[in-house]
Amino acid sequence: MRSINFKHSIIFFYLSILVSPLNKILDLNLIICLFLILIIGISHGSLDNIKGKKLLKIFGFKSEYIFYITYLAISSLIILLWVIFPNTVLFLFLIVACYHFGKEDTVFFIEKKIFLNELLYFFKGSSVIVAPLLFHRQETNEIFETLNFNIFENSLFNDGFLITILFLGFVSSLFLSNNKNINYKTVMMTDFISILIINFFLSPILAFTLYFCFLHSVRHSIALIFELDRSLKNGFKKFIRKAIPLTLITGFVFIVAIYFLNNFYELNEAIYKVIFIGLASLTFPHILLEYLIGKNEKRS
Repeated sequence: MRSINFKHSIIFFYLSILVSPLNKILDLNLIICLFLILIIGISHGSLDNIKGKKLLKIFGFKSEYIFYITYLAISSLIILLWVIFPNTVLFLFLIVACYHFGKEDTVFFIEKKIFLNELLYFFKGSSVIVAPLLFHRQETNEIFETLNFNIFENSLFNDGFLITILFLGFVSSLFLSNNKNINYKTVMMTDFISILIINFFLSPILAFTLYFCFLHSVRHSIALIFELDRSLKNGFKKFIRKAIPLTLITGFVFIVAIYFLNNFYELNEAIYKVIFIGLASLTFPHILLEYLIGKNEKRS
């Protein structure tokens, strides 16, 4: 699996270089980004029900409906809290996303679980959030404003602060790959450079879509494929078969939500709201599930 992750990192690097100059030629609009996120991006969480069944078994629950009800309740609570406290929930979502991106993109070769790594995960993942703020300040802020959040109202988020966080992300990548072989170091540095490339040349939403779908989601899916079967081919077939139902259901819910919000907002604004509020509502229960599985899997 680790050799596949190495190859995947190199492929994503070349994809970043290939796509970046095409940004001025191709009109890759928001709808295409939405389509990619719905089909590829959220698919890596579509096996949460299988992990949920495993967790229920660990705790001695027999009915799988407990998992679905709890998962939906947490997702609904996040949406409700976003409506009531949009700034607070969005800020918390960005913090959690930094940690989640950093950990899930790295944990496949981290053997020791120490507190320092948890901090390094956060700074490593922060490059995904910080890079568009640094390279496309106005355009990124316009996206945040559709979510009723102006990140630059706080003077803390100046270029110096953003560059510092980005540098800490680079240093964290170095530390996480310390004492690893050259392939691991290559993966870490290649990922970091790829994120910088796509965010420098591409619009914020397109850069995020490429990262979320083709680096974060694919890497997590690779791990899931090998959990299902040691054979890449057989594991991939099983993954597709198991991922399709929840991916289609989630995609349908997103589209219905966009249709509803389009009665009150312009289409682009409705799409932005559904993408980020929807991802937040899925990310929190997804991370909680991963944490509980990791914490209790030895009991199974």
